[in-house]
Amino acid sequence: MSQETARITLSSPDQTAALAERLGTCLAPGDTILLQGPIGAGKTHFARSLIQSRLATLEDVPSPTFTLVQTYDADGVEIWHADLYRLTSPDQVVELGLTDAFQTAICLVEWPDRLGSLAPQDALTLNFAQGKAEDSRELTLSWTAPEWAARLSGVLHD
Repeated sequence: MSQETARITLSSPDQTAALAERLGTCLAPGDTILLQGPIGAGKTHFARSLIQSRLATLEDVPSPTFTLVQTYDADGVEIWHADLYRLTSPDQVVELGLTDAFQTAICLVEWPDRLGSLAPQDALTLNFAQGKAEDSRELTLSWTAPEWAARLSGVLHD
């Protein structure tokens, strides 16, 4: 499978949140989003916005930096938000139950490099980088699974 990419500029945290909400509408159990970028690049803001958009009632969505994983019930669909920054081995990913969740839940994974070979091959990768303006971000989306192109067409062009 060949890798496809799309690049967009997000000029504000509000634009980042709006993109997360649009992407959230097309996710289903078994979908994994890998969130890459340096500390402060917007990974957690994106994940928080996506999760909150899927919840029936608004609730706090804390960063899972210390808990490693937070789970949410979004109208019968489980969402796993993982921050793997503190992990030292892919074996710890298995202990968290994340590899099973890849099959049954929507998974948002920060610091996916910690997954090693356990990263799902059909995941969508979002790479956040600082943009030219202070609050802007350059976002590169990449994927190999062919269904992402069609699913993202409405998300990226709204």
